[in-house]
Order: sequence, then structure tokens, then C-alpha cells
Amino acid sequence: MSAHFEIDVDVPRSLVRIVMAGFFEPADLARFVEARRAAHARLLCGRNQHLTMNDLRGMKIQSQEMVDAFRAMLADPAYRSRRLAFVTGPTLARMQLERAVHGRSDVACFSTPDAAQAWLFADSAGLQRAG
Repeated sequence: MSAHFEIDVDVPRSLVRIVMAGFFEPADLARFVEARRAAHARLLCGRNQHLTMNDLRGMKIQSQEMVDAFRAMLADPAYRSRRLAFVTGPTLARMQLERAVHGRSDVACFSTPDAAQAWLFADSAGLQRAG
């Protein structure tokens, strides 16, 4: 399956919803980065004050080159979310993702979109990561 992604912005809630699927090549990631830039330009909140939910349940296991590229993309401070929730299945792709975001307290992985969204909008004092 070739790479596919969708990005939707809920402007009033400062929420960026992303769905990514397939196997990404560098050109696919470049298209994604440009689409993300355009989506973030629609936000009205302050820099890095938005929330992001990224559904990766359709992602295939990525090459090490792409895992490294995703890690670099996630480290870009210009697009860093206040909180970033990933929806993943119990696959090797989830393990790749967890290695890419290791050590970040503002990132968590969930099995369902509902759990991810609940965490995104939860009071940060009562944060708990759900499976």
C-alpha cells in the first residue's frame, strides 16, 4: 500500500487530526510536511498551544530511514503540539513509534481515538496514559 494521509483542523478546539496509512517514502513525507504546514497555518491559537491526534492504525512497518525521518520531523519545535496523542494498533509499527518519541512527556499512545481525545483534553494534573 502506498502512503496516504489526511489532515483536518478543528480551529475552535485548536485540534489537528491526522490519519496516516501505508508505507512512506521520502517524497511522501515531504508532501505530508507541506500539508502539515498548511494545516498549522489555519490555527488561531498561540504557537505550540494546539493539540494533535494522529491515527496510525493503517501504517505499515517503516524503513529505518523513514523512522529516522519521522523522528526528526517530530523534533521540529516549530510544529510541536502542547500534547500529541497517537492511535495505534498492537503492531511492530507501534514499537517503532514508541522508540521515535521515547522520553517525551507530552506524547502518548492509545488504542482508540476516544481514549486519545480524552487524554488530549484532560486536565494535565490528572494525566494518565491509557492503552
